[in-house]
Amino acid sequence: MNPLEQRIKYKFRNSLLLAEALTHPSLGHETQRHHFDNQRLEFLGDAVLQLIFTEYLFDHYPDFTEGQLTKLRARLVSREGLRVLAQNLELGKYLMMGKGEETSGGRDRASALADAYEALMGAMYLDSDYVTVRRIVLTESREVLENLDVNPPEANPKGKLQEILQAISPVSPTYPIVHQSGPEHQKQFISKILWEGIELGKGEGRSKKQAEVNAAHDALGKKLWLQTAPTDAAKTAGAPVQAQDSAAQDGSTKFESNLPITSRTGQ
Repeated sequence: MNPLEQRIKYKFRNSLLLAEALTHPSLGHETQRHHFDNQRLEFLGDAVLQLIFTEYLFDHYPDFTEGQLTKLRARLVSREGLRVLAQNLELGKYLMMGKGEETSGGRDRASALADAYEALMGAMYLDSDYVTVRRIVLTESREVLENLDVNPPEANPKGKLQEILQAISPVSPTYPIVHQSGPEHQKQFISKILWEGIELGKGEGRSKKQAEVNAAHDALGKKLWLQTAPTDAAKTAGAPVQAQDSAAQDGSTKFESNLPITSRTGQ
């Protein structure tokens, strides 16, 4: 068994399926030769994971509506959700990819990790059966499932973040696109959030809008503004505070300022 098989406690009977699952499309693009990649297995694995998590949620949340279950499943099989599961397996270090993709951070890229995890589950399904894959997936994702936040995620994370930040400072956050990669039909964008000179979060998506939304989700989770809010508040209210401190130090000036004008005239 190779290290990955030892990690997932499963030995592939057809090692070519495992190799296909771990082959990133960039390898074929870079060599300009026909080469299998993990995209078809990714398609299959997506369906397998959808069913596994659907069954789990249906059994464990009998009082939830269809809409609630759908939202929970969407989070589990989202790119971010699958990235976490892939990182737990250290899947990135086993991927075969082009040098350009690797040097640009491909082994840690959320999309590459999520796609590879789906492909790995698809390959395992073809190599064994549904029951085997379900057992492995639920075992590997046990901690995620046990700590699953059943409250619905913020529907408008950018709006929520804007509301929080405007209560601290009139400065609005910006969402610059810091990186983009992939062919025109499959672009990947990375956006970060800048506010008051601080990077609050970063997100990735297949569109600029999705990257910004994911960045806002990241920022809402990190809450870095809590570390900067006191400083910013002090900057905003600096002048009044200084005036009050000056008045407190000069008691006579403060006393005289409170005397009626007529009293001064009478003296």
